[in-house]
Amino acid sequence: MITPCRLAVLALAIFCTLPAHAADAEYKPELFQSLKLVYSDDFDGALNTEFWEVRQNTTWAVKDGVLSGSPSSKEFQDKKKASADPSHAGLKPVIWLRKVPENFVCTMRVRYDATTYEKGFPLFDLGHHIHTLSFSEKATTLAIKKNVEILPVAEPLFALNQWHDVVIELKKGAILLKIDGRKHLFESKNIDMAGQAQIDFKAVDFGTCQIDSIRLWEGK
Repeated sequence: MITPCRLAVLALAIFCTLPAHAADAEYKPELFQSLKLVYSDDFDGALNTEFWEVRQNTTWAVKDGVLSGSPSSKEFQDKKKASADPSHAGLKPVIWLRKVPENFVCTMRVRYDATTYEKGFPLFDLGHHIHTLSFSEKATTLAIKKNVEILPVAEPLFALNQWHDVVIELKKGAILLKIDGRKHLFESKNIDMAGQAQIDFKAVDFGTCQIDSIRLWEGK
């Protein structure tokens, strides 16, 4: 006879043999039948430069399980401001997640810190300037190829200065955005990641971006 105590010991033993992120396998996509894991990171080591590319000389570091980004140095900013390319002075943290599949699901825990929103920032770019999800106090806006199509919605909202659980599912014709369980499905013939392979993270001028976990799947 197996006693309750023995059952508890067996359950613990089974749990300890599971992969570190076994729970992630339970994520059920809404736009796909199945998922293939491409990349998983809890930032417990050095930045994986195979998947991440720091941009505009901004400052990014992994510490205590969090990938944190802040603006570029004042010296770099002053040099860029005096150049023919002042818009890329690194006033806001910018980083790219690379090797993103054409059909994908990305789950992450992320926050943008700033004193206030800026027009069009903070944002996630799904493809470089292809599908831009920008956040403000009252709306979330999808801009496709900058101005081909503009789709604002009242929610889900992304508040500054707090952690959010974010899910993005994308396939041709549709983007499903979830923020802390609230969701909206964007549908458009213009949604298409063909030829794109990145997600851009862009914060607010003189603000920060922090990511403490991320999972990237190819959708089937």
